[in-house]
Amino acid sequence: MSKNATGNGATGTPSSGLVKLTKKDFSSDQDVRWCPGCGDYAILSAVQSVLPDLGGTREDNVFISGIGCSSRFPYYMNTYGFHTIHGRAPAIATGFKVARPDLNVWVVTGDGDGLSIGGNHLMHVLRRNVNLNILLFNNQIYGLTKGQYSPTSELGKKAKSTPMGSIDRPLKPLSVAIGANATFVARAVDTDLKSLKATLKRAAAHKGTSLVEILQNCPVFNDGAFVEYTHRKVKDNHQIVLEHGKPLVFAGGTKGIRMKPDFTPEVVDVGEGGCDLSELVVHDEQSKNPGYAFMLAQLEYPEFPVPMGVFRAIDDIRYDDEANAQVERARAERGRGDLQKLLYSGMTWEVKADGDSTPKN
Repeated sequence: MSKNATGNGATGTPSSGLVKLTKKDFSSDQDVRWCPGCGDYAILSAVQSVLPDLGGTREDNVFISGIGCSSRFPYYMNTYGFHTIHGRAPAIATGFKVARPDLNVWVVTGDGDGLSIGGNHLMHVLRRNVNLNILLFNNQIYGLTKGQYSPTSELGKKAKSTPMGSIDRPLKPLSVAIGANATFVARAVDTDLKSLKATLKRAAAHKGTSLVEILQNCPVFNDGAFVEYTHRKVKDNHQIVLEHGKPLVFAGGTKGIRMKPDFTPEVVDVGEGGCDLSELVVHDEQSKNPGYAFMLAQLEYPEFPVPMGVFRAIDDIRYDDEANAQVERARAERGRGDLQKLLYSGMTWEVKADGDSTPKN
């Protein structure tokens, strides 16, 4: 495991927990190398700003990434970190969290790394509910390898690998997560720093696997992919900000989401000449039934406003807790064990120089 830290930026000594840390303390001495205007800069800034508010020390955190533009993240964090292999960050992070349950584990991945070659690993870390945080940067394109379409690219996307347009139906990251029964699912936008920071704090506080899809602009290969509903001039009319216990409204409260008798959502006018607030869907992030959150994840522009915030936040058993509990029970029943004795138990063979091998009991 590598460590990028060169000392506490505020004191010149390792973090002690006695001094309030700042964003600077979590910024490494490495040059940040993303394309000018990349949304990754904003996400990095948000994470570095949030970590001091979570308490603890720099050494309490580890960032684990796969391959892609987003996966440079560990180099830029003044914490422990792993830059691993394509799509395998969730698997490595699972082993790390089980071995070191005392540390805060963050997985940084992208729509290509996490949903293509890493899709299977992502699905299993979600269903296991390992106590770690996943930040999935979604720019709907392969950026590091220069502009091929990705699993989240829209149908008909013309890119270097699909000059006539993609014929693949896109994956919806949050639908995949909810389908794997994820216990915390959220969405944020790279440039909406206030909401992004609030969502990151919620994710960090969750006990279990949290997945935050961050809509991230790639100005070189897919510029403006989300501008229709993320630009400051239109977002109020084209987004729903999810608030637990409150009705699904947008456009200044003049529009909302109502369920039809066949359990499909529809956009309706609210107020004079429209429906009453009591007719609208009330957001319930704590619903044990994943069907509601899945419905939210299906809402897409332009037919619907795009939901932002926490879709689902429930408590359930956690893989790392159960694994370590089993280890403790085994130790209590059988002792700590002897690795040397285990290796030489059962049927073994002694290999001699002349090639003969003699079995030994």
